[in-house]
Amino acid sequence: MFVKISTDAGITGWGEMLKDDAKACAAGALEVGDYLIGKDPRPVVHHWQAIHRGAFYRGGPIKSAISSGIDQALWDITGKCFGVPVYKLLGGPTREKAFVYGVPR
Repeated sequence: MFVKISTDAGITGWGEMLKDDAKACAAGALEVGDYLIGKDPRPVVHHWQAIHRGAFYRGGPIKSAISSGIDQALWDITGKCFGVPVYKLLGGPTREKAFVYGVPR
């Protein structure tokens, strides 16, 4: 499930909420949306802390999925605001290449 956050400046950020219970994630994301409306999206860590500490439930897989998706979307917006890829905001690349494997078709 994907979360889309749009700003009044016309910038859109996307994040992914990985959890089987899509309805619960969507409901939680809408609740967090009430908190984010009208706020500057760029202090991402501040918002993460507020979302994490401000909810009745402190953890669990659904809350983690919601927080993760919103965090990704806010970083996406911040990178677009400054015109840089998110990895540059987070300290730059950590490796030149990565080894991956695929499943034969």
